[in-house]
Amino acid sequence: MKVLLAVDGSEYTQRMLGYVAAHDELFSSATEFTAVTVVPAIPPHAASYLDRRTLDSYYHDEAEKVLKPVRAFAAQQGWKVDFVERAGHVGDRIADFATSGKFDLVVMGSHGDSSIANVVMGSVSSRVLAQCKTPVLLIR
Repeated sequence: MKVLLAVDGSEYTQRMLGYVAAHDELFSSATEFTAVTVVPAIPPHAASYLDRRTLDSYYHDEAEKVLKPVRAFAAQQGWKVDFVERAGHVGDRIADFATSGKFDLVVMGSHGDSSIANVVMGSVSSRVLAQCKTPVLLIR
């Protein structure tokens, strides 16, 4: 089974990783994990003042802040994980990557907010659920 772990470095990511680690009946040793983090894109007007190398370095550094502790946790669990970093609208990029990567399942933490702001702007998990053709497991 190919599983996409959508990570953002929050406590919700930690809960999600803990859930995956604790449920080996769902995730066997043959599970292929890929962890993806998406760095929100710099607005195009601002990005036009930066050269591509500087922009790529910024995105990589921000992604690495999220992926470094996930790497350590995965190593501690003995998981083999591929790590991927993307830039753009978080929900859109996760859904697109899940589809293009032909994953069997997306697992992500959910903040569980139900504020009026989520109704107007939408949350990342809502966006992924709406756009992703791959089954999604949300962990709160």
